[in-house]
Amino acid sequence: MKRYLGIDYGERRMGLAVADDEVRLANPHKTIAPHELVATIRQEGPFDTIVVGLPRSLDGRETPQTLAVRRFTEEILGKLDAEIVYQDEAGTSSVAEERLRESGRKYDKSDIDAEAATIILQDYLGNL
Repeated sequence: MKRYLGIDYGERRMGLAVADDEVRLANPHKTIAPHELVATIRQEGPFDTIVVGLPRSLDGRETPQTLAVRRFTEEILGKLDAEIVYQDEAGTSSVAEERLRESGRKYDKSDIDAEAATIILQDYLGNL
């Protein structure tokens, strides 16, 4: 069984989502601080593919945040034994917040991050 990890990168928080190729349905996992990522992956893995949300401007160009995500991914995730792929994350935080609002339950920013990671990962899985 192939396992996937979705990441919504942030400088202070990262939302994580998980899925496998049996069901291909992404689920929110948790939100962590960036310095906890490698330990979390090693503890909860292995993951065959890590899908990182890649921010871009509205017209599709790379931004300083795009470069920060690429740099972080190369420096930190590049050392792991997993396929690393990027997935466009345009609008995922807004959609995540809307989904949570519609659910009627209380939520905070960390819930939005995990839900955004779920959307990123599900978008990737939908393109396989």
